Amino acid sequence: MTEPGMAAITEPYYEALGRGRLVLQHCKACDQAVMYPRHRCPVCHERDLGWISASGRGVLLSFAVQRFGAPSGFDADTPYALGVVRLAEDVQLLGRLWPDADGEWNAYACDAPVEFHPAAPEEVLRRPVAWFRLNPR
Repeated sequence: MTEPGMAAITEPYYEALGRGRLVLQHCKACDQAVMYPRHRCPVCHERDLGWISASGRGVLLSFAVQRFGAPSGFDADTPYALGVVRLAEDVQLLGRLWPDADGEWNAYACDAPVEFHPAAPEEVLRRPVAWFRLNPR
């Protein structure tokens, strides 16, 4: 059996982001959430994968603020922040972080609670990534 291309596997994820939703792949065989999208479950290696809505709640494991020297094509975005978020579903992903009210990221810290807060559809088309903001408990 030929595996589908990655575009076919990731399309539901990017489509959901464009609609302001965060989804995860889900293995129907072992009930494991999967991130990033794959051909097979990384736990049980079954192919019976579907999609579920993510809670959007998580913890910020690590983050960095890029103020200058951005990679090619990202110069106009500076400053921006990227963070590794572990979701309540026990998967982690890299996402963008919304700045504080003052346009900075000073309130962010490792282990801080965060929540998915979608970007505008045109931003998702330009840079298809999940966005998170602080979630005071």
